Amino acid sequence: MTQADECHRGSAKEDSAWRKILEYFKNATQIGMTATPKETKDTSNIEYFGEPIFTYSLKQGIEDGFLAPYKVVRVGIDKDLEGYRPIKGKKDKYGNEIEDREYNIKDYDKNLVLEKRTELVAKRVSDFLKKNNSRFAKTIFFCVDIDHANRMAQSLRNENADLVLQNPKYVVQMTSGSEGVQELENFMTEDEPYPVLVTTSKLLTTGVDADTVKFIVLDSNINSMTEFKQIIGRGTRINEEYDKLYFTIIDFRNVTKLFADKDFDGDPVKVKETEGEIPTEETEDASVEETQDNLPEEEQEVPPDVTFDPNDEETKPIKYYVNDVPVSVINERVQYMDVSGKLITESLVDYTKKNIRSEYSTLDEFLQIWNSAEKKTVIIEELEQKGIFFDELKEEVSKDLDPFDLICHVAFDMPPLTRRERANNLKKRGYFEKYGEIAKQVLETLLEKYADEGLANLESLEVLKVPDVARFGTPVEILKHFGNKKKFMEAIAELENQLYVA
Repeated sequence: MTQADECHRGSAKEDSAWRKILEYFKNATQIGMTATPKETKDTSNIEYFGEPIFTYSLKQGIEDGFLAPYKVVRVGIDKDLEGYRPIKGKKDKYGNEIEDREYNIKDYDKNLVLEKRTELVAKRVSDFLKKNNSRFAKTIFFCVDIDHANRMAQSLRNENADLVLQNPKYVVQMTSGSEGVQELENFMTEDEPYPVLVTTSKLLTTGVDADTVKFIVLDSNINSMTEFKQIIGRGTRINEEYDKLYFTIIDFRNVTKLFADKDFDGDPVKVKETEGEIPTEETEDASVEETQDNLPEEEQEVPPDVTFDPNDEETKPIKYYVNDVPVSVINERVQYMDVSGKLITESLVDYTKKNIRSEYSTLDEFLQIWNSAEKKTVIIEELEQKGIFFDELKEEVSKDLDPFDLICHVAFDMPPLTRRERANNLKKRGYFEKYGEIAKQVLETLLEKYADEGLANLESLEVLKVPDVARFGTPVEILKHFGNKKKFMEAIAELENQLYVA
């Protein structure tokens, strides 16, 4: 038996060396496996291996808990949506007269560079990360080409000068031939905090198993379904230890319209129809324009500030660089992937209410299950896996609520209390007086941690190692103040129940 992993790389091309090896062993049973099957007009895995005997979709992987769900933030920039036409005789920053025509999103960073657009994208994403307390969340920016990736990296450094000052590797350009490629292993390593923000063109679309990537920024015109799937795949890894349970796609080029394509997450469709020239592995599908952008980065040249077409007698610039055209954001829309694998555009509050009510038909039913749960975080995790986005929901209702109050408020229209209000109410009831002095102080400290950070810390013995708690002694010594481990956990469970007393 012959097994071909990543079989799309060679078997789909009739003239590949790998295909010749498979044909040499044609009498063996051959099994081809790939996450990115090649099915274009000129290239076909199905033609060689036959119809798939098993497929596993992104949707199924998410439902089974193996892959991370995602939300999409689509950002509309005025020059992208309206186009840009230079005034007659306008020159770029190098004194080259710009060709008079209508430029649109397909031209930007390929034929025409609007430098303020690059700066706007860098600022918009940086502000988003700051607002969501995610400045150290690993992020990949997919750019048009190496030149664009280089300029984006510099704009990101300017927007995050404080963190770049702490460590220059906070922002790294990872393109073929760049020094940043040496940092790829660190970017993929969970315990390495740097690099954080990485800009690339084609280099990171495949073969990058960085399961802590939480943000994917799309600022490249991607028309190939294969490449789109590969890029999205960079974010679908789950890492519970590092709280990577879902990821966010920030789309500046309306690339995520491909989610609506019938071929995005279904069985592969054989579309090979011609006997034309077999495209190389790195080129786009036949529908994509053949440009330097579609070559593998090893074959792309790094353009200087001004490059010229040697075959053009007028030596017209290949790219114009314009630094005085203002740009602005016209609209921004957030979408979430529901449990059926579709992007939802309704209000997140409405979406949450509908899904919570499908799990718990009444408030009493929810309260009964919540109060009887040994660990409240189990309920929260189950709801997150079913598509409830608590962090985003908290932002939409503009209140610092924990999941319990978010559920009661959004799904059952109950007046909410903040974590701090719940903690203060518990203190007023004199609940801790039944414990010894040290045990009482430990519980009061844990209550403060709940008020600041939520439930997660309360339900793990690791909280005993946190400095604020460890000042009362070693974990063993602290447990003795409660009697033993079992009684300590019972005290925590009772504390949680008391927090949610009406």
